[in-house]
Amino acid sequence: MKALVLAGGTGTRLRPFSHTMPKQLIPIANKPVLVHILEDIRALGITEVGIVVGAYAEDISTELGDGSALGVQITYLRQDAPRGLAHCVMIAGEFLGESDFVMYLGDNMLPQGIAGIVADFQAGGADAQLAVQRVADPRAFGVAELDGPQRVTRVVEKPVRPLSDLALIGVYVFSARVHEAVAAIGPSARGELEITDAVQWLVDEGHDVRASRYTGYWRDMGTVDDMLECNREMLRTLTPSVAGKADENSVLTGPVVIGEDSRVVGSRIIGPVSIGRGTLIEDSVVGPDTSIGDDCVLSGAGVTYSIVLNAATISGVDGIHGSVIGRAALVAAGTEAGRRHRLMVGDHASVHMLTT
Repeated sequence: MKALVLAGGTGTRLRPFSHTMPKQLIPIANKPVLVHILEDIRALGITEVGIVVGAYAEDISTELGDGSALGVQITYLRQDAPRGLAHCVMIAGEFLGESDFVMYLGDNMLPQGIAGIVADFQAGGADAQLAVQRVADPRAFGVAELDGPQRVTRVVEKPVRPLSDLALIGVYVFSARVHEAVAAIGPSARGELEITDAVQWLVDEGHDVRASRYTGYWRDMGTVDDMLECNREMLRTLTPSVAGKADENSVLTGPVVIGEDSRVVGSRIIGPVSIGRGTLIEDSVVGPDTSIGDDCVLSGAGVTYSIVLNAATISGVDGIHGSVIGRAALVAAGTEAGRRHRLMVGDHASVHMLTT
């Protein structure tokens, strides 16, 4: 079995961050989303992985390389423009050959893993196995309608009047028959080759399509709030580790990870908190539910429930909450005591907070 990871999307809902980096590389608990996904795939014993890339192909290949550090072999597949998920299968045809494969959307997080979905596919002999989860409002998703516990009778993209609350959550397992389906469909009203149309073609032609109900945590990294909530969820599984140093005037409470060459000086860290490598935190309060990247500097800062990306600096600013601070960004100067600030600061930006 092989894997196909789709990482060509532009992430318009995550601007300004997606102006300068692919959303699939945004760190969750100090690890890029794509790394979480590849670790999940490797845990299944799958080592041949195709990654569909677009405008940020170079960024992704620089981060992941050939995949050997993660125990996989990566083949990069260039998509010239977003043309639909089924188009991704089409351009991956030579890589996939006649193999069964897992298709995994590169901006989805399923931290409990997808072993159960793959096991259902292997045991049931279907041509397609769809991961689904109940949602409160199915109108925003592709939806699967079932006849019985698993058999899919219909899939609908963003139905106005949904007949099911089972949303497709970005993981599919296919046999090679899906290539015939992809070749048979045409572009949708929005000009893309939709994977839901390919799946419906399989159903209409009498092929076996089934659903696996995923009951673990699932999040689509579509918005900043999604990022923060998923970061909180992943931090809950932290195993405390201090590779750097915390001085005698610092207090660490709860699960805290401090990376190599990082220093905590005269500060209070309230876990769960993940601190990357080469970071200095001085006279600050950090956490809970916060990740601080590599080579950051926090001085006289207060940060909770936030994500601070690599090489960012926060100086003299308290009350930062529910925020994402971009790479090499600067947030500086003072605030009034007790005030909270919610910031979405892109890469290399400077924000100076002034007392009124």
